[in-house]
Amino acid sequence: MTIQNQDDLHGLKEIGKLIALTIQEMKRCTRIGMTTQELDDIGGRFLKKHGATPAPKQTYNFPGHTCISINREVAHGVPGNRVIQPGDLINIDVSAELGGYYADAGHSFTMPPHNPSLVRLCEYTHSTMMKIIASLRHGVKLNEIGKMIQTEAAKGGYKAIKNLCSHGIGKSLHEAPTEILPFYSKHDHRVLKEGQVITIEPFLSTGAEYVVEQPDGWTYCVPDKSFVAQHEHTIIITRDQPIIVTVA
Repeated sequence: MTIQNQDDLHGLKEIGKLIALTIQEMKRCTRIGMTTQELDDIGGRFLKKHGATPAPKQTYNFPGHTCISINREVAHGVPGNRVIQPGDLINIDVSAELGGYYADAGHSFTMPPHNPSLVRLCEYTHSTMMKIIASLRHGVKLNEIGKMIQTEAAKGGYKAIKNLCSHGIGKSLHEAPTEILPFYSKHDHRVLKEGQVITIEPFLSTGAEYVVEQPDGWTYCVPDKSFVAQHEHTIIITRDQPIIVTVA
């Protein structure tokens, strides 16, 4: 969507803040020995308490309130009876709707004992996301996002996952501009415009460049023993610095 007025801005900030708070609450409650279903229930209750509807369930009939991916799982992990273990790499991805507005955010973190290489992967992915966001404004070509993801990944000694994309959002979970690629494409001539609402979500990997859909029809995993971290914000493009809506 492209925001048209202050109501749009307020609505996006409201759902964005709630998503940020949901991720904070889920991370705070994450414990070794709990199941991903128990963690998802915490997120679901938090969203419901504040009047929001989980977007994956509403839009795609996803079997969970949130997506929780662990270790070799990278995205769209289905909550269930998997038990969180010491040293796990966890990704929580929350998207929801409130008052007709949608936002989406993700966060990767590790469980103790913390593996320094995985902690660095998470921190570097977050800094990559923030560096990209800081460089975006009206008039920037969309393919610059993919170029920056690739460049920053390589600087850190990582690879970018090529088949998981950023996307437009706002009045629905996924909308134009669709498939904001995580690599440079000379054929993509689209340009960012003031008021446009998009996600920025780099997936940085210690090895793999592609993820593979699993038999459950939802979860994406690496095909090898590499690890992947993702961080994601929903932002509004302006003529200056973007507005990050998924902050508490």
